[in-house]
Amino acid sequence: MLSAIGLDEGQESAYRALVALGAAEVPDLAHRLALPVPQTERALRHLERHGLAAQASARPGRWVAAPPAVALGALLSRQRQELEEAELAAELLAQEYRAEPAEPTVHDLVEVVTGASAVAHRFRQLQAGAEREVCALVSARPQVVAAGDNPEEERAAVRGVGYRVVIEREVLGLPSGIREASTALARGELVRVTERVPTRLVIADGTLAMVPLTGRGAEPTVLMVHASGLLESLTGLFEAVWREAMPLRLGPAGSPQESVEVPDATDLEILTLLLAGMTDASVAKHLELGLRTVQRRVKGLMELAGVTTRLQLGWHAHERGWVAR
Repeated sequence: MLSAIGLDEGQESAYRALVALGAAEVPDLAHRLALPVPQTERALRHLERHGLAAQASARPGRWVAAPPAVALGALLSRQRQELEEAELAAELLAQEYRAEPAEPTVHDLVEVVTGASAVAHRFRQLQAGAEREVCALVSARPQVVAAGDNPEEERAAVRGVGYRVVIEREVLGLPSGIREASTALARGELVRVTERVPTRLVIADGTLAMVPLTGRGAEPTVLMVHASGLLESLTGLFEAVWREAMPLRLGPAGSPQESVEVPDATDLEILTLLLAGMTDASVAKHLELGLRTVQRRVKGLMELAGVTTRLQLGWHAHERGWVAR
């Protein structure tokens, strides 16, 4: 727990033992820690340099712990000061980086990142640096970073960063597609579905975008696009796809019916998946419902809407606001 102030496991154990004992000689402390005497001495010397321990003046060879409130408080204050200085330096560098050069070059506007590890790192870095919104187009084709392996997305959501995501319909048919979409919706993300996205794309705060350069089988390579006309074009592409995509709404299967006048949560979930292009059988499989149950609920929706075809049902659902566009 004290690694944040520069102590490794052995040094932390030595300090905790000294605090518990009040004072101890090196052999006794080494025996208590089950460490060699030389290693224990090195740990004590490290603690001494950090003001956490000292040799007793009355008895040479005996070590005493510095009061935690004083010693650790001083170290924490120093850490806070260093962190504030680092944040200030980062802000100054960011301002300098954002400053418009007199003669911008292509190298200032785009970066080429190659290799699976490097691409995954920049993908996480892009989200970690987002402050307002992340927009993404997600395809079902193989990706360097799997949707389920994206802790930065959760951290960004906790920070209040908004997400707007358009996924291909095929994504919902993947083994974990519905589960991951449900998780994203539960975090407050806005998710829409379309037949096909033109390209995989991620944009953070409208200032930085990631777009792939290579196809299947080649070494992963992406283009990092900074503020420029190209970035504006990519943003316009996302907005165009977003406008035409169908909103996705998923809820817990089997929720009680809210009213005889409106569909319940399960009906809305079935309707949303059908409007996203999934078949009755696919909907039944993903919601763990029987095929007859899905068909019965669709028939009930048609009766509720007073229509005779599914096409009319889709139009009626839109008009009544059952599925917001």
